[in-house]
Order: sequence, then C-alpha cells, then structure tokens
Amino acid sequence: MRSLPHYFAQPSAAFANRREFLRRAGGGLGLLALGTLLEGQAGEAQGADARLNPLAPRKPHFPARAKSVIWLFMNGGPSHVDLWEYKPELERRDGQELEGFDKNTGFFTDQVGPVMRSPFKFAQHGQSGSWVSEVFPNLARHVDDMAFIHSCYTETNNHSPALFQINTGMNRMGFPCVGAWVTYGLGTVNQNLPAFVVMNDTLGRGLCKGGAQNWGAGFLPGVFQGTALNGQGPPIDNLVPPAHMTGRAQRRQLDLLSKLNTHLQEVHPEESSLAARIESFELAYRMQMEAPEALDIDRETAATHELYGVNDKRCAHFARQCLVARRLVERGVRFVQIYSGGTENEKSWDGHRNIEKNHRGFAAETDVPISGLLSDLKQRGLLDETLIIWCGEFGRLPIVQKGGTGRDHNPHAFTTWMAGGGVRGGTHYGKTDELGHKAVENRVAVHDLHATILHLLGLDHERLTFKHNGREYRLTDVAGNVVHGILA
Repeated sequence: MRSLPHYFAQPSAAFANRREFLRRAGGGLGLLALGTLLEGQAGEAQGADARLNPLAPRKPHFPARAKSVIWLFMNGGPSHVDLWEYKPELERRDGQELEGFDKNTGFFTDQVGPVMRSPFKFAQHGQSGSWVSEVFPNLARHVDDMAFIHSCYTETNNHSPALFQINTGMNRMGFPCVGAWVTYGLGTVNQNLPAFVVMNDTLGRGLCKGGAQNWGAGFLPGVFQGTALNGQGPPIDNLVPPAHMTGRAQRRQLDLLSKLNTHLQEVHPEESSLAARIESFELAYRMQMEAPEALDIDRETAATHELYGVNDKRCAHFARQCLVARRLVERGVRFVQIYSGGTENEKSWDGHRNIEKNHRGFAAETDVPISGLLSDLKQRGLLDETLIIWCGEFGRLPIVQKGGTGRDHNPHAFTTWMAGGGVRGGTHYGKTDELGHKAVENRVAVHDLHATILHLLGLDHERLTFKHNGREYRLTDVAGNVVHGILA
C-alpha cells in the first residue's frame, strides 16, 4: 500500500520570530515578561524613561559637584616643561646628554638630542605661587582656581592611539568616548540641543588624528555620540528648513519617518542605530527652534566679546568657540569639547621643529579666550557647576629633537589642569623628575583622570557600565582611581 505524502502547513507570518510570538500570545503578557527579563541588560543608567528617550535627564549615583563639562583639548601634545612646570635643572644642564635615555621614548628615534632649556621665562602667580610660562599672561591670573595634575602619563607615543586613549580610555578605535559615557549615564537637561557638542579647528587645519572616532559612541547607542559643529559656514547643516516647508508639513514627514523606523526597529530590535536615527530626526526638528539662538554670539554684549577676544584676529576663532561653549552649558548642554589645532604637526601643538614658535603661536590663540571663559563663568555663577578641563594627549621630552629647536613626544609625563566643578583651586598634585622627563610622585593614569571626571559629575566609574559582546564594559575598563587630592 503506497503511503500518502505528508503536507506541512507553513508557519503563520505572525509568528515569524519569538518576539512576535510573545507579543501576540496571552494578550501580550509574554512580551511584558520578556521586557522585564531584558530590562537589566541595558545597564544601570538605562531605566524606563531612557528606553523612551535615551537622552532624558537621569539622576547621578551620588550628589554631583558639576552639572556639565567643557573640555579644552590642546591637540598635538603641549609641552608641560614649557608651559606649567618650571624646571631650573633644564637651564643648568642645557646641552648635556641625558644619561640612560631610551631613544624609543619619543616618536623620532633617530633624532635624539641633548637636554634643552625652555625658551620661555617663568614667573609665580596668585596666592598659590603657581609657576606659569610667559606665553599665558591672562591664564596666569586664574591659577588659584585651577587644580594642576603634573604627574599624568599615557601608554603610547603616537598621536592617534594617544588621542583614542585620552578620549575613550583605550588606545585603539571603536570605544565610546568620555562625552558619550557621560551623556549615557546622565542624559541632558535641554532636549532641544545636542547633549554632547564638539568644536574643531576652524582655520582649515583639519581634524585631530583619528577624526570623529575621538567623539564617537563606540558600542553605545549612536544617539550618545558627539555632534560636531562645522568649522566653516553654518555651524550645523540644514538647520534652517527650506522656505517652502511649513511646520505642519515637516511634522507630518517626521511622523511618517518615525513610524517607518519604529516598525523596522521592532523587526530588528538589535539594531541600536535605528533608535539613534529616530532621535536624530526629532532632535534636528527641535534644534531648529533653539539652536540658532544658542549659537548666535552676536547677541552678546561688546564687553563680553572683548573679554573673550572675539575681535582679536589672533584668537577670534577660538574665542567664538569658547563663547559658544558658555552659551551651550548655560542652556543645559551636558558636555562640550573644543579642539585647538588640526592634523599636521606644525598645525597643532606638536612642536617638533621649533617649540618656541609653535607654542607661542597656539598660546596666543587660546590664552585670552580661555581666560575670558573662566572669568565669564565665574561672574555668572556657573563655574562651580561647570568642570573645565585643559590637556593634550601627552607631553614633550626635555631634550631637543635633532635638526631643529623642538621637542619630541613624551608619554611618560604631561600636565592636566581642571577648574570649577568641585575641584580645589590652587592645588598642585603629583610631580615629575627634575627634568620633567617622567612622572615620579602620585602618578595619574588616563583611567584615573576619567574616574575623577565621572566622580565630579556624580557617577561611580565602576557602576557606569554597558553590556557588549557578553561583557560589562566601562570607561575605565578594569582600572581607575579617583584623584581625591584635587577635590574641594
């Protein structure tokens, strides 16, 4: 007897995946149960409000000293021994060989010269008696508000990995930067402006090495990445809608896009970029109302322009950025990062050939604007709640680089200073050796800097985590200690 063929019905499209089955089974109770199980996987910072709006303001782990951050990044590696650390021994040993020096310390291993004195004069300032180079006459007036960390060090002598490390904690690309972690942990107060804004060199000198990876979100949802303002032309593209586009028509377009993207997100819930895309459209719409006003420094008084140096050709570009930064944090933006200097060596604080010409030029671009920023924040009562950070990716060696009068990279020592936001002004933490070659006392790693920044914002660096590829990641990886010696 011949057996009859077996026929199998195709499964209903309604149950094409487990999530769809759970949504329809039991009146949706299955999906509610799944949601409860998955809730903890988004990390401690992501609650119910965060799922609806990832940039919604969230409470810190403990009371915060600072509400926002302005990071002044001196791209290229500013020389600590020519700016903030007076080393008389450099003058005494000028022209002498540095015994025991490892020629692989710097980047140009075949251009190792003798010890070189600083070309700049130093003087003490403020009640703290802090030594400051002559190239910063205006910043010198603020030393009693600054907490200096003289014992910072990093793990690499090359720009790109050093930039990745100071920005993301790792010396390779693909990891979230500090600004992304901060906005992931705290959200932002003003929903009509980006939570994290980046401003690059506006003189056509290009981006820092590594580019947008330095302010990227890495494996965090893309909504937490930095919004980079344009160096030339409108600060944000397409900020003003076309003349023919009415508010109602634009709103209908966005509603349609949101509906389509939301449906796609339900089908592909693992695609975090979809949520970022939805939020980016909505944020762009909201920004059309508030961003033009926030970025318009012409609304400021002539006295304020003078304070920042907006009318001084030497520093006008950086002055405008510092003034925009103040206007942004004043309006609830969480994190602002400003880069001084571009890609090529001599177009950044990378003084290989002539340290005097290089640093004198970049100091002239930044001295008045940063001084104006500190003064302005202080007189407006904003300095106490705004953390100001000044640093580069590494320091410079105390020896001369053969073939010129410059200095090579130094990963063993660099200076970072912070002001406002809960730090103790007039403080000097850590020391380098008598030549400024290596950090020797209270050494501070990059993870320690990051732990301190998060701490001042009310975030425990060990609790701020995100699960990725089966592992809980954090900004400070498996290290990091808060530098309590600089806290108020």
